Amino acid sequence: MLILVSNDDGVDSKGLRTLVQVLRTIGRTVVVAPDRERSAAGHSLTLHKPLRVHALRKDVYSVNGTPTDCITLGIHTILKETPSLLVSGINCGSNLGDNITYSGTVSAAMEGSLLGIPSMAVSLTNSGRLRFKAAAVVTLRLAEKVLRNGLPPGTFLNVNVPNIPPDQIQGVRVTTLGKRVFKDPVTEKKDPRGRPYYWIGGEEVVWKRGENSDYEAIEQRYVSVTPLHLDLTHHAVLAKMKRIFQNGSVYPS
Repeated sequence: MLILVSNDDGVDSKGLRTLVQVLRTIGRTVVVAPDRERSAAGHSLTLHKPLRVHALRKDVYSVNGTPTDCITLGIHTILKETPSLLVSGINCGSNLGDNITYSGTVSAAMEGSLLGIPSMAVSLTNSGRLRFKAAAVVTLRLAEKVLRNGLPPGTFLNVNVPNIPPDQIQGVRVTTLGKRVFKDPVTEKKDPRGRPYYWIGGEEVVWKRGENSDYEAIEQRYVSVTPLHLDLTHHAVLAKMKRIFQNGSVYPS
């Protein structure tokens, strides 16, 4: 059994270290992670500068790149065999709803899925004292299920664990992606010379309530497991789009 672990919080993050300790009880676990925090890196790939890999200790490697770089190098360069499972996390903070489009944690799992490896991203909501050990135990149980049952082609999992004592977790709920709404997404301030500068990332104030969303599961103290798919095609509107764009020539007569 070979398990590849990565994240976007950096190779020395507590969430990653705790996860590795637990996963090593079921198989060899190799870490290939960024050498520093790469939060909100998304699915970016480094193309315009060289990447360097450093072996920090047995089965632990750091890369001066993004989470996607780490998975690419891990699979094609560092590992000598294909892993049975890829786990990205445990992220410090939730990755819910459309936040997944920015998340380096989720993108590492996406890259693993693109390479044909059963993959999951795991995040812990970040209110109060962070219970990484509890989240790692949840991850272990889910990982065992994935290893036993597999995942459909092109599918990977986005897992969010509520940061509460284990005996307060109500169970696991398979969910859809919710929709969050920010207040003042860009904040403008002035530097000492009176010049404006900006911070992106406003206060998350509400989420649009929808049937069985990941936000709702976390609010109700459930572990949220959202199956994600690599095919972004909006299949439901294909016929309508064909009627609009395939009707007639694109060149005027």
